[in-house]
Amino acid sequence: MPSNAPSSPASHTNASSAHAAVADDFAAVNRTIAEQLASRVPLVETIGQYIIASGGKRLRPLLVLLAARALDYRGDQHISLAALIEFMHTSTLLHDDVVDESHMRRGKATANNAWGNAPSVLVGDYLYSRSFQMMVEIGSLRIMNVLSSATCIIAEGEVQQLTNVGNPDIDEATYFDTIQGKTAMLFEAATHSGAILAEADPQQEAALQHYGRYLGLAFQLVDDLLDYQGDAQAMGKNVGDDLAEGKPTLPLIQAIAAGTPNQARTIRQAIRQGGLDHLDEVLAIVRDTGALDYTRARAEEMAAKALEQLDRLPPSRYRDGMADLARLAVERQT
Repeated sequence: MPSNAPSSPASHTNASSAHAAVADDFAAVNRTIAEQLASRVPLVETIGQYIIASGGKRLRPLLVLLAARALDYRGDQHISLAALIEFMHTSTLLHDDVVDESHMRRGKATANNAWGNAPSVLVGDYLYSRSFQMMVEIGSLRIMNVLSSATCIIAEGEVQQLTNVGNPDIDEATYFDTIQGKTAMLFEAATHSGAILAEADPQQEAALQHYGRYLGLAFQLVDDLLDYQGDAQAMGKNVGDDLAEGKPTLPLIQAIAAGTPNQARTIRQAIRQGGLDHLDEVLAIVRDTGALDYTRARAEEMAAKALEQLDRLPPSRYRDGMADLARLAVERQT
């Protein structure tokens, strides 16, 4: 990664410096989330509170806070903006778990496993609707444009991923287009909207927008990597879940490209069939073909691009926090 990138005083990269930089703001976001979950229908609050309290780093609202503060924002609307971004993210989790028929997330039962598919989908719809109410209250047409466009792109990315399932002919370009939509778009929208709220100049706004995009890509690449070499207990899901669902992620795409004809045939068959009948053989192939190293290298490339964007921001602990998040993206094991 670039030697001139913002440095962190931490000896071990984690998200703590980023959270510490905006600790008071983050506490306010948590309070706002609790307040905005209020509903006259008890099940809405129950499921909403369950999924929001189920863990995770809350990176997307964190990015809103860091982006706004890095540009010396002094107001308080970044709190609502961060909270509504978390609602948008949570609604996608509820919908994704139904689509993927998932039973566990972060070591806990998914909402659809606990309450059923219909309540999960409907509460996801409620959280999306609540996020747009909060968006209107912020009163920025540019932020509304960014976030409403993002929701469409995210939905398209999810549909694209669904149509990719079981298709071993998906290439790397299509894979990146898919993860840009389904994952990186909300990272990008978080930092971009934070920059707009802080009235960034055009260069800084573009830098923060691109930082979020590259950071989101790095995180998704490592997620897909960890599906083939992660620790199930630490990740809160099973190794091989993507393979079981027939998802052609980069480790498999690269293994097909770099492997022998027999190895490629095995991977293609595993993608078509789904399930875990070929898991051990697939794990050996993605390792032996260098597909895991290739995927990590692409993640490091994206993280390096994210770091480069931060050179356009003034030095601050907020910029350092964002730099640490870029490093965390590729160093994490969960």
